[in-house]
Amino acid sequence: MLAGSVNTNIDALYALQALQNTDNTTSTLEQQLSSGLAINSPADNPAGYIAAQGFTTQLGGVTQAISNANQAISLLETANGAITQQVNILQSISTTANQAANGLNSAQQLQSLQSVVSELQSEITTIAQQTVFGGLNLLNGSLNGVQFQVGALEGQTIQLSVPSTVATQLGANQSSASAAATGVYPTHGKGTGGVGDVTGSSYAITSGGTGALTAGSFAISGSAGAATITVTAPEAASDIASSINASTASTNVTAAANTSVAFTATSGSVSFVLGNGAGTAGGQTNGVNISATVSSVSQSGLQSLVQAINQETGTTGITATVNSSNQLVLTQSQGQNISITGFAGTGTLKAGGTTAITLEKSGGATAATVQGLVTLQSNNTFALSANAKDIGLNTNSSLTTLASQNVSTISGANAAINVVTFALQQLENIGAELGAVEQQLQATASNLQTTQTNVTTARSTVQDANIPQVTTNLTQAEILQQAGVSALAQSQTLAQSFLKLLQ
Repeated sequence: MLAGSVNTNIDALYALQALQNTDNTTSTLEQQLSSGLAINSPADNPAGYIAAQGFTTQLGGVTQAISNANQAISLLETANGAITQQVNILQSISTTANQAANGLNSAQQLQSLQSVVSELQSEITTIAQQTVFGGLNLLNGSLNGVQFQVGALEGQTIQLSVPSTVATQLGANQSSASAAATGVYPTHGKGTGGVGDVTGSSYAITSGGTGALTAGSFAISGSAGAATITVTAPEAASDIASSINASTASTNVTAAANTSVAFTATSGSVSFVLGNGAGTAGGQTNGVNISATVSSVSQSGLQSLVQAINQETGTTGITATVNSSNQLVLTQSQGQNISITGFAGTGTLKAGGTTAITLEKSGGATAATVQGLVTLQSNNTFALSANAKDIGLNTNSSLTTLASQNVSTISGANAAINVVTFALQQLENIGAELGAVEQQLQATASNLQTTQTNVTTARSTVQDANIPQVTTNLTQAEILQQAGVSALAQSQTLAQSFLKLLQ
């Protein structure tokens, strides 16, 4: 400042500039103090502003993802609750089927039990059709490929598909018998006329004789993987089932074997050796002598023969019954062969079909081997290679549904017990998959909450004001502001004092 100048007050300009800077600082600090933010606009800290906005965007996505995950968990809990109810109903069906399989029930009682089963079957479907969450049906098969967004970025999703659990979609996936592989064989082979169908039989594997099973292998492709089954001709159905079951861990496919045949009898005396065997090329095993008289072709007339066979069940594993058509039904439930040799007497036993087999003293066969059917089962679909036709099976599985089960007969009740077992496995597997996804979602939600905390901390470090420091700086700025006002006043007073020299 020039000494004694009244035209230009440099001290006032200095004081005014300092006061303005102090006012700006005070305004910024007061804004930070009132908002709690160190960055209230891009001008405050451009780089910090960009970082804070990035954290805010991520935090918004993470917060919504946590909500999404919790909603998905609620959806899965709803589905699992419904499946638990269906499992309980299946257990009730199994109990009822077991009760129906007891031979002490009358026909009327069996019908009553079937009425119970029908109601339970309907309830399974009702639950599947009415389990809804947020407008989504969870168990009717429509929940296919639903996506849960469980992250702040694209692609951070969890997929879910739930198969239908209606009664028409639950049951046992089973192999079916090939039409060309049924019948009863004389010990010298099938002959050229094909294989004869046998009413009431479990059908026979094509083992032994012309065009029969040869040593070889076939493949099973199941839900757990694939395996090759080696067959050595001639084998009983029980042997093949054992080979299949040895690979169940690799395929998720199990096998059961059963041998059953129905003979039409004529009156007269009969005698033969009844036993087992390993196919037409193998010798008879467990042979026992059977002799009886068939007084008439009726339930009572065949009882003498039935009793004679059943007295030896402990040795042969073969049981005899008379069906509603008054036929003699022989069953080996383990799938071993039923072998008859040395047939004699005045009566006959005939297995009808395209190639009739008649066991009689003369004019027909005196020996026959009945070979059983291998039934493959799984709770998922499976396929067999073309060579499976050599053991009498089609190459694709088919579903025997829970809805089709009827316990009004003992055989139906036994079939229902088996189907319910696999239906339970299906529901248990679905429940396990839902539980695994729920655990994944819970872990994801927990991780997202940790991420939310860390991102919030990072944003706070960049964006939030340090209140103690802001308060200290504001106090300092206010003091400077007061000092600036005082200095401005002093500079004005000094300039005015020069006017006294003009008096």
